[in-house]
Amino acid sequence: MTKLHIGGVPEHFNLPWYLTLRDKAYHEKDVNLRWKDYHGGTGQMCKALRSGEIDMAVILTEGIIRDIVEGNSAKIIQVFVKSPLIWGVHVAKNSTYRQVDDLRGTEAAISRYGSGSHLMAYVNAENEGWNMEQDLNFTVVENLAGALQMLPEGNGDYFMWEKFTTKPYVDNGPFRLVGECPTPWPCFVIAVREEVLSSNATAVQSILEIINETTKEFKNIPGIDTMIAERYDQKLEDVRAWLELTEWDQKNLTAEEVNEVQQKLQQLDLINTTLPVEEILYDL
Repeated sequence: MTKLHIGGVPEHFNLPWYLTLRDKAYHEKDVNLRWKDYHGGTGQMCKALRSGEIDMAVILTEGIIRDIVEGNSAKIIQVFVKSPLIWGVHVAKNSTYRQVDDLRGTEAAISRYGSGSHLMAYVNAENEGWNMEQDLNFTVVENLAGALQMLPEGNGDYFMWEKFTTKPYVDNGPFRLVGECPTPWPCFVIAVREEVLSSNATAVQSILEIINETTKEFKNIPGIDTMIAERYDQKLEDVRAWLELTEWDQKNLTAEEVNEVQQKLQQLDLINTTLPVEEILYDL
């Protein structure tokens, strides 16, 4: 049996993986797939892919493309969620900031450099017309739990994270939502180390077949909204709103999408060069 390790954030987007793992669906294809939660998000997973700690990752598109350009020997094999990720711009509930433009020149709390919370702070700044050099400052808080603790203490002024994940902390404190910033591209992709693609492509293909069958029917699973609400401590109406907005996918990124992300990252001075599409994508 082929043993592979996959990482992802412990959020509702990844519930299809939990369901297939719970049902031991991969064992039927002679694959022992082991899941690892990464609370630190994309930056932490990029590091884990580079070190070989995990073989695959369900990871933010812009984060993994940037890391591949910077030398991560992984390839994107498929889009996982094709709809945009809606990043909430959060401040502490006790903060005096009331709108996004109040945050110009303040300190963004990020999980780590290279993470989605880091990269999307640049996208948000561009949307707002800020000066990238003067108006963006960062402090590392490691993960959502770190931000929940540190923002009310005055360590960092705002924190960007997926808005439905943080909704309970907006409803009940200690966060307040002051704005939103959707990604301009499909939000989650599946990336695999090149070494694994060379040695275990058949197993990776089997994994895709199983997860794709699940995501195609995910919204139609009876009671799935209640399951998500209970598992992720969400209000039922918020889960239903999220399900309406979210679309999974079973195809890879297009060349146009890859180039759009690279051009945006280069425009924001987050990468110094771009790569040919075939050095980023891998078609099984």
